[in-house]
Amino acid sequence: MKTELSMMNLAGKKGLILGAANEHSIAWGCALMAKQMGADVMVTCLNEKARPYVEPLTSAHGIHLEACNVEETGALERLVDIAFKKLGQFDFVIHSIAWAPLEDLHGRVIDSSSVGFSRAMEVSCHSFATLAKLCAPHMQKGGAMLTMTYLGANEVVPHYGLMGPVKAALESLVRYMAVELGPLKIRIHAVSPGPILTRAASGIESFDELLKHAVEKSPLGRAVELQEIANLCVFLCSDAASGMTGQTIYIDGGCHAVS
Repeated sequence: MKTELSMMNLAGKKGLILGAANEHSIAWGCALMAKQMGADVMVTCLNEKARPYVEPLTSAHGIHLEACNVEETGALERLVDIAFKKLGQFDFVIHSIAWAPLEDLHGRVIDSSSVGFSRAMEVSCHSFATLAKLCAPHMQKGGAMLTMTYLGANEVVPHYGLMGPVKAALESLVRYMAVELGPLKIRIHAVSPGPILTRAASGIESFDELLKHAVEKSPLGRAVELQEIANLCVFLCSDAASGMTGQTIYIDGGCHAVS
């Protein structure tokens, strides 16, 4: 049996990572870790307004940056075309974007608007399917695709609201994609971190209470750190995880295991 520590690195691999907003973003943590592990990486921010918060980070580490708002018609197609021309191939893709209108997110799920629900589903879930369809032809050697979910997909978390059903759909999507893309040697996972303070999390009502409860519930007695999430994602994108696909993988200090 071949066991080499070198399988854990990403030397020579090319990756596209969506969703950086600032240095606290999961997408940025993954991009920086992937770069440090030898990968050539392109990361996205939402738009030109967000660029000043991300570009100083990417330029300091030799990471390519593009803006991409997945709600804009043709945005993902343009992004993948630019990324492929820049990188030449994809070995891993990380989808770390989620959004819902605040008026729908902060209300009851049964009160959510059809438009708000649809927009949340498009940005947070269906965009992953579209991204996979566009990137798969450029993954001739196989690889990995990851997306980010949360415990609220499987149990009711106060104030998580509309995003619960959306993330549940995303986790189901991962399983179907794993079956569909498995013959191409493309592995699909949902990573489920515990709550950390990101720009996306700041939109959740009473987030401080949610974080406090997670720390109290966690068997490890603390919140998960961005570096730990990045470490897991790099492992899943590496050849060391070649036998895994179709899973929701928790990195939440054990919160998911406690009722």
